[in-house]
Amino acid sequence: MTAIATTLQAFFTDRMARQRQASPHTVASYRDSLRLLLVFASKRQGKEPSKLDIDDIDAALVGAFLDHIEQQRENSVRTRNVRLAAIRSLFRYAAFRHPEHAAVIERVLAIPSKRFDRRLVTFLTEPELDALLAAPARSTWTGRRDHAVLGLAAQTGLRVSELIGLRCADVHLGSGAHVSCEGKGRKQRITPLTSGTAAVLRVWLAERAGLPAQPLFVTRSGNALSRDALEHRLAKHVQIAGGICPSLTQKSVTMHVLRHSAAMRLLRAGIDTSVIALWLGHEQIETTQVYLHADLEIKERALAKTVQAETKPGRFRPADKLLAFLEAL
Repeated sequence: MTAIATTLQAFFTDRMARQRQASPHTVASYRDSLRLLLVFASKRQGKEPSKLDIDDIDAALVGAFLDHIEQQRENSVRTRNVRLAAIRSLFRYAAFRHPEHAAVIERVLAIPSKRFDRRLVTFLTEPELDALLAAPARSTWTGRRDHAVLGLAAQTGLRVSELIGLRCADVHLGSGAHVSCEGKGRKQRITPLTSGTAAVLRVWLAERAGLPAQPLFVTRSGNALSRDALEHRLAKHVQIAGGICPSLTQKSVTMHVLRHSAAMRLLRAGIDTSVIALWLGHEQIETTQVYLHADLEIKERALAKTVQAETKPGRFRPADKLLAFLEAL
């Protein structure tokens, strides 16, 4: 086997599994990224993936691969950077095992991440959220399930992976009702429930009648809901709710938007951003600052407290023709 084949196998079995004890989500992300790279390199070099060597995957090929996933596969810049992070991790590991390929590895590691525009987060207003939660038909089993999972997501701000990973035993409806989950970075989190959400979950748990270790939200066949299935159900309910609240049709609503909506509700209730970061399981408080930028009402209240400067409107007009030319650029 070639150097890249043995290094790739050792990377997952030794570095990822034994040394880093990476989560299944991280392993799956790295696996997909490197599989795409190997398929692309195989077509470019005319070799089977198992016969590729480190020199076959140089900086030029990696750069072409990154352009390919952006242009042909139409992936976002964020996805491009995720793929590059996986490639860098593999090549950093390869640098210790194969110093004879140091020049090629160094040039690959020098490829920079691509900058991207940071857009304002999308969130749902209270009327939009009410319309969405009213969309599932609670006369059906799937409607009652969807109402429970969407209501829980909107109130707690749990990530999709956290929602579909919940077990029946993770819901505690006694004094101080809350749900417990293992969040990103293997952090154990406890999120309190409102009385309304607790009541909905109490009814759902009675109907679900599952064992403590079984998934909380399941399909009719008893399997845990997948991420794609949950997004599909959400899209269906957004379409229905759009007939009641037309503004919903102007927004791209995903499960992560419900997480943003939960954060914005806390922010508008006057909750400090450090508490919101703790609520959402953010690693750094700075991550929560995006919600401050998204809330125009906070900025308008701040503007109302300022004193406007009494200056006459006007614009600088340079007398010199050269300065006028530069000003017009």
